[in-house]
Amino acid sequence: MSFSNSPNAIHKTALVLFSGGQDSTTCLAQALSRYERVETLGFDYGQRHSIEMQVRQTALQALREAFPEWDAKLGEDHVLSLDVLAQIGGSSLTEDVAFAMQADGLPNTFVPGRNLLFLTLAGALAYRRGISVIVTGVCETDFSGYPDCRDDTMKAMQLALNLGLERRLLIETPLMWIDKAQTWQLAFELGGAQLVELIRRDTHTCYLGVRDSLQDWGYGCGGCPACELRARGWAQWHHQAAQ
Repeated sequence: MSFSNSPNAIHKTALVLFSGGQDSTTCLAQALSRYERVETLGFDYGQRHSIEMQVRQTALQALREAFPEWDAKLGEDHVLSLDVLAQIGGSSLTEDVAFAMQADGLPNTFVPGRNLLFLTLAGALAYRRGISVIVTGVCETDFSGYPDCRDDTMKAMQLALNLGLERRLLIETPLMWIDKAQTWQLAFELGGAQLVELIRRDTHTCYLGVRDSLQDWGYGCGGCPACELRARGWAQWHHQAAQ
């Protein structure tokens, strides 16, 4: 099994799991810089921060307008419903409860099985669309300990999809081993200050769905785990750039 971030002659099309946040937008930009045809996939799973389902369309349009060379490669956007995750409940991302740590050591922002379902459905869609690469912005450097974001999980899912679909699919994880500051840097390398500003202005990461005030690092409440991580990465990136 090949678990690689290097495109080759066989793999020319990609499906990007695109939430409309910083990470997935950076992954989308990288895919557009590497592949001949790129489609996007979002999931409506009853998330409290449902504003991301609106913002993702704004971000896609902004990418098309700002980067005409990417617009020519950017194909269909797909949205699938996964409200079963909200029915299962128990997560602060799907229920109106305060962010807290659970007895198992994981934050209650963990939605059990979310990324496993995302990748399973992405594999099925890629199969139907004739796409050979699935790109996801999971990360094991700056993360909350979610087991379904780990490198081992991604490798296992790639193997399962290849066996279960009898297709040679790659799961790419461009952000797996970099932190948020490096993610900002990657965006800068891919699209310069224009892409960084687009991510700051047009994407959404805040778990509470707050979008009423633009901060240096983007929109958000500033206090949830997602905002704190994004803001800290922004500050670190600027500090490193100034040295």
